[in-house]
Amino acid sequence: MAGIVVGIDGSPAADAALAYALEEAKLRSLPLRIVCAWEVPALEYAGAPFAATPELTTEAERAAGVKLAEATRKLGADHGVVVETLAVHGHPATVLLEQAQDASLVVLGTRGRNMLAAFVLGSVSHAVAHHCPTPLTIVPVPHDESDDADDPGDPENS
Repeated sequence: MAGIVVGIDGSPAADAALAYALEEAKLRSLPLRIVCAWEVPALEYAGAPFAATPELTTEAERAAGVKLAEATRKLGADHGVVVETLAVHGHPATVLLEQAQDASLVVLGTRGRNMLAAFVLGSVSHAVAHHCPTPLTIVPVPHDESDDADDPGDPENS
């Protein structure tokens, strides 16, 4: 399915990317593919003999499904585009680059969670930006002034 691919992970940055991707899909009359890559983090099974248990694998896949369901819910019932959701096992950058092969556009969010990170791309965005075979849009998280009070790195909170 050629169309717009958006990577999500349940973060505010992913929500911003999803909203942007939906608008682009509407403008271009293209289908939207929402992708959530999943893998069992190494820290989850560091005490085991370096193998993920079936329970951890099942939980990681289930969590990706929950994130996709939440993303679909955020789109609303009458969004006007064909939507496909995919939970894919693998590193997010690798999965997104594979999904980009037949896409018209790939949309990702930044990881802007604090003042320093606002100037730095996340590792997934960075990797995809360097290897993406198709046009790529990296969407920043909209600035929310209510977050400023919680940011110790903000000079106004000193």
